[in-house]
Amino acid sequence: MALIPEGVLRMGSDEFYPDERPVHERPVAAFWMETYEVTNADFAVFVADTGYVTVAERELDPADFPGADPVDLVPGAMVFTPTVDRVDLDDWRQWWRWQRGAYWREPSGPGSSIDERMRHPVVHIAFEDAVSYAAWAGKRLPTEAEHEYAARGGLVGARFAWGDDPYPGGIPQANSWLGRFPYENLGRGGTAPVGAYPPNGYGLYDMTGNVWEWTTDYYSPRHLLPSDGPVDAGGRPMLLATASAEPGFAQPRRVLKGGSHLCSPDYCLRFRPAARSPQAEDTGMSHIGFRCAHDG
Repeated sequence: MALIPEGVLRMGSDEFYPDERPVHERPVAAFWMETYEVTNADFAVFVADTGYVTVAERELDPADFPGADPVDLVPGAMVFTPTVDRVDLDDWRQWWRWQRGAYWREPSGPGSSIDERMRHPVVHIAFEDAVSYAAWAGKRLPTEAEHEYAARGGLVGARFAWGDDPYPGGIPQANSWLGRFPYENLGRGGTAPVGAYPPNGYGLYDMTGNVWEWTTDYYSPRHLLPSDGPVDAGGRPMLLATASAEPGFAQPRRVLKGGSHLCSPDYCLRFRPAARSPQAEDTGMSHIGFRCAHDG
């Protein structure tokens, strides 16, 4: 783990997506952050030690899916599948599919394997899975502010973890989508082994790109500010401690940070520290993983 010094984060961005606004200051206490994303090898040790069964492996309760065909209510997860040609980028169903039997050990479905991917980040991780692993490891998940602060690596106001150019000198600095999304990928075409790209200023790898990472914050469609209500000792609005930050959703949604290997400038320019995405707590996908933090 790397020790992240205390400081004041200029959180968010006014340049890109509405939910990253407004830019505001947030104090961050010193804490420790894992240098790498949790890998398949790491998670395998956890499962072997505890017998833990991930959310993607569990039977589904028909009561949670009224009207659904019972034949479809089987364990599985969402798997990215590239299209053959151009598609409507407003319809994510063109490239995401529900795959029966997909879970962390068989990430593309039955018959797939992680045997050659033990140093890749574990995927198909729901929020509960990440929290359970962190507790077993004697750690915790980071807050959204901690993740963004650590991802910036000491750079203030830069668009990316390394500066303002997404590809300085034409060289990718993170595992993101290269080419036309979602049918032409000139990059890796999936996750990369952790540490395959340069570290940021704090010595952390893959804080942007590779896989989205869970944080503890509940999602809200814009950043909540002190003027929105009481704040905690770390300056975080207390509303972010409850699901009431975003009413109207059956499943609470948490903030994912960092972007993934699917982030593309022509669709989702989110391999940036300020980027954020909502994710239902009970849903893991083939581009969602995590890393742990620890109090300073």
